[in-house]
Amino acid sequence: MTDALLVETRTADTAAWWRQAAVYQIYPRSFADANGDGLGDIPGILSRVDYLEKLGIDAVWLSPFYPSALADGGYDVADYRDVDPRLGTLEDFDAMVAALHARGIRVVVDIVPNHTSDLHEWFQEALAAGRGSAARERFIFREGKGENGELPPTDWVSVFGGSAWERVEDGQWYFHNFAVEQPDLNWDNPEVREDFLTTLRFWSDRGVDGFRIDVAHMLTKDLSEPLPSRAELDAIPQDGNHPLIDRDDVHEIYAEWRRVFDEYDPPRTAVAEAWVSTPERRAKYASAEGLGQAFNFDLLVADFDAEEFRTIIADNLAQSDTTGSSTTWVLSNHDVTRHATRYGLPALNGRHVKQGTEWVAAGGPDEGIDREQGLRRAHAATLLLLGLPGSTYLYQGEELGLQEVAEITPEERQDPTFFRGGEFDGLGRDGCRVPLPWTASGPSFGFGAVEAHLPQPAWFAAFAADVEAADPSSTLSLYREALRLRRVLQADESLQWIETGRADVLRFARPNGWQVVTNFGTEPFDLGKDAVDVVLGAVDGGAVPGESTVWIAPAGLIG
Repeated sequence: MTDALLVETRTADTAAWWRQAAVYQIYPRSFADANGDGLGDIPGILSRVDYLEKLGIDAVWLSPFYPSALADGGYDVADYRDVDPRLGTLEDFDAMVAALHARGIRVVVDIVPNHTSDLHEWFQEALAAGRGSAARERFIFREGKGENGELPPTDWVSVFGGSAWERVEDGQWYFHNFAVEQPDLNWDNPEVREDFLTTLRFWSDRGVDGFRIDVAHMLTKDLSEPLPSRAELDAIPQDGNHPLIDRDDVHEIYAEWRRVFDEYDPPRTAVAEAWVSTPERRAKYASAEGLGQAFNFDLLVADFDAEEFRTIIADNLAQSDTTGSSTTWVLSNHDVTRHATRYGLPALNGRHVKQGTEWVAAGGPDEGIDREQGLRRAHAATLLLLGLPGSTYLYQGEELGLQEVAEITPEERQDPTFFRGGEFDGLGRDGCRVPLPWTASGPSFGFGAVEAHLPQPAWFAAFAADVEAADPSSTLSLYREALRLRRVLQADESLQWIETGRADVLRFARPNGWQVVTNFGTEPFDLGKDAVDVVLGAVDGGAVPGESTVWIAPAGLIG
């Protein structure tokens, strides 16, 4: 396929590009370092645009690149309409967007609306303005309990550990659902709402195609007195009326955002990170009148098991039919253990953390892992996902087959969840955020000119992009071919299950005859005459080996 035809294919059906897109998540500080300071940056991303094009993705999603003290990996935003000077400039951002668009790759950016950084000018103004000021009304300030207000307003606990309240110099307390450095905004305040509309327009005007909404389910709150205790809070059902989580009134905000998105041609897209209690609750975020799409994290908490996968796939496709949206398939991201590691551990090794109402594997266990099995299963699961209707979100480094990095000392760690505990346990999230290896040699394996901001293990050399690009049997080569074929084979958003006679083998067909067969077991699965039509994946004697996936395409389907 020529470069011109590739770009034309990627930009076809412009308004609905997101429905079956392959989106590649970039964690900017760990992707590529152009200025050699050990921290990834926007020019670093620009330097790897050719790599992204060859990979075959439809869009990139950038985790926060805004000015930040990095109290929470950039999710403590000091200015929503600028680039962190350590990561570049707005001009660098514009150049990156232009380069990606020239290759038919769209750009999605992270919006963090639940909280700011405590360095945000609004919060600094609130501290200086004092009690009862309009500046404090943009956040959630309360008087404390006790004889002199020395006790927090409630006994609520932050997601990252410790009290969810922090006292300021004049004696008031502010609410922070996450780190102390991340004060929650007051979304009842019209100024807050209007400012985020300005932010959405700011980035849309710069050519951004869509937005990923961080903790989309937590913006609105009911903190009317009397405030419940922690035990009482935990007992309140999350049915739309919970004081803090997944309130029905949050959708008034997203309806307003949708009107902004629709001001553009094509309309800007959005996807919600919404950890909610039921599929029905999640569907509200994916409605056409709201954000339009919501993350489906169900496979993050599933073992490598055929029954679990089939149930999750069927349930989420049914939800998509109900909402008119398309579902999203995710195996790894910046908050969870890489799936090549998860699948090498027995039953997730019992290591889970709670986020909202879901449980996610965390940390970087380095004992009891079968790395070869983990990578084999990761390949199988990824090929299955790329064959499904809906969009697939890939996390940087998974195309290299990277495992979780466990060998990071306490002194080297950065994630606040490691230091503060809370609903994350084990080693926190640093292990999946280690900078990528681009070359097999060099002080940071080609990431930059000096050591990376998180230590890279010696075994990264074998997973470097230059090594894998030269190896037709590598994970990178597999991803490139799968993404190429996926674009050629893409069909309507439906599938039909084909019974296999085995509980550990899943097989489905897309409307154009494209089939995907995944063997979750260890015994080979005989394909019979269909073995001659395998276009991706290996067969052995006409059979699908254990823990692997193949794609089948009838003659003539691939030109």
